[in-house]
Amino acid sequence: MYAAQGQPGELVTRMQMTAVVTEHRIRHAHMINVTPQIMMEGMRADFRAVDEISTRVYELARHAARIRARTPLGTDLHAELSPHLRWLKTSGIISPEKWGNLPGGEIFTSPAMVNGTFVVDGVVGDYLCARYGDLSGTPLEITVKEGRLQSARSKNTDLEREFWDYCHTDSNSDRVGEFAIGTNIALKRVIGNILQDEKIPGVHIAFGHPYAEHTGADWKSGTHIDVVGTQFDIWIDERKIMEKGQFLL
Repeated sequence: MYAAQGQPGELVTRMQMTAVVTEHRIRHAHMINVTPQIMMEGMRADFRAVDEISTRVYELARHAARIRARTPLGTDLHAELSPHLRWLKTSGIISPEKWGNLPGGEIFTSPAMVNGTFVVDGVVGDYLCARYGDLSGTPLEITVKEGRLQSARSKNTDLEREFWDYCHTDSNSDRVGEFAIGTNIALKRVIGNILQDEKIPGVHIAFGHPYAEHTGADWKSGTHIDVVGTQFDIWIDERKIMEKGQFLL
């Protein structure tokens, strides 16, 4: 288990560590910026129930060609999927197949293509999460075109600038490397901590590192930053699986 507080530039060290974990098939739990609140909320989920809903969503997603996600605040995101890029399930039950962030509850892949708008009214990841926390009062609106970040706008100009700079650290820092669906059904609200908030039922995406060792992506980046929204409607191909953040399965 690795439980620590995130620091600027420290992500590279974690990537090196998890590469060793993957190579040697070590059962590993990852808890960045863990807090007492997370231990009392997200970690108290019924992870058998989380695994059950995660498996249902995983079985639909891994055969899908596209996913659409919308929210009342204006998110309208379209992801195209490839059969050559694998989906992973991290439901809180840790196996040697994939180390997992705890609290668990998500499925994810590296998408073939993403286009549209994502309104981040949850949180942003890495060390920016501790700095800016819950964004429900000052959302960050991002635009993605052909899989890359095109714009980022917020009334909080410091957040806007820092997020933009982070996503231009290297040549692939602005590329969508992860497309994920949160499946921790015990979570009902944003707390301002990416470790838990990215597991809220809904969609989150990340720019940068595509977990190529697991997904099969053929590119890499030295950065990885998640963005989380709330109140999602989600369609996998033509089937609606979520309405206003509630699974319909």
